[in-house]
Amino acid sequence: MNLAVEVAGLRFKNPLIAASGTFGYGIEYEDILDLSRLGGLVSKGLYMEPRDGNPVPRIAETPSGLLNAIGLQGIGIKAFVRDVAPRVARHDTVHIVNVCGDTVEEYAEVARVCDGVPGIHGLEINISCPNVKKGGIAFGGDPRMTHDVVAAVRKATRLPVIPKLSPNVTDIALLARAAEEGGADALSCINTLLGLAIDVETRRPKLAYGTGGLSGPAIRPVAVRMAWQAAQAVGIPVIGIGGISSANDALEFLIAGCPAVQIGTANFVDPGVHERILADLESWLERQGLDDIRDVVGSLELPGSSDADDCGTEACE
Repeated sequence: MNLAVEVAGLRFKNPLIAASGTFGYGIEYEDILDLSRLGGLVSKGLYMEPRDGNPVPRIAETPSGLLNAIGLQGIGIKAFVRDVAPRVARHDTVHIVNVCGDTVEEYAEVARVCDGVPGIHGLEINISCPNVKKGGIAFGGDPRMTHDVVAAVRKATRLPVIPKLSPNVTDIALLARAAEEGGADALSCINTLLGLAIDVETRRPKLAYGTGGLSGPAIRPVAVRMAWQAAQAVGIPVIGIGGISSANDALEFLIAGCPAVQIGTANFVDPGVHERILADLESWLERQGLDDIRDVVGSLELPGSSDADDCGTEACE
């Protein structure tokens, strides 16, 4: 049974990738699970310099979800390349670095530092974080800025470039095409949804930052829809992200057209989630009489009537 997939010229032994911000730098899990069993892992977001992140509290649970405003705390790319990348390189898995910046030039410089570093196989360009005042969604919400950031990173590195798209936009397809035109090799879709949770006793936000990014099962139908729309709009692969905690969840993205998926919030609940989903994917393929996970990708069958096209933006009876 073949579970291997290829995305952006990278071969993943299976389609399950640990998402950025939910798996540390990977090395934190070395004593908990076998990292070589992962299809890949994406590091926490990294700027040129170390970053403290936002004040606490930075996490609040919500129904079927998690609201966070960590603020991209990190050790900086130079310390990461010196101290962390060599340790991750010992494990037989695809290693992608999540690249951040306050300016186009910083994105390009972080990418340049990563270029040629042993054990770094690709770059996920974080143009979609809703929890920082500069950079982040300011770039990912504007097609021109999305294009410019991706193009600058593309010029700075030989590594595969994978922009991470924001759901907090009107038209995800427009941003997907802008990233593709800028030179993206693949897309990650989606980042967290902007949310607000309020403590009714104090009448203040539950997060010190105020708003935060919503993740977890609550966002999955939105994420599947946006990943599907992005995949329909571009000719490059789309990695699906959003609320995956079971094989069925992962399969929704695969069927919608994503050759690989990232598992995020579920890592906090169950560090063994990748092994469980991997085993369940194999069982599902066996029940379906399939021997290659790639046969599932993009197999969605849509309703044929024109009336179905009218449903989605407004309530339909």
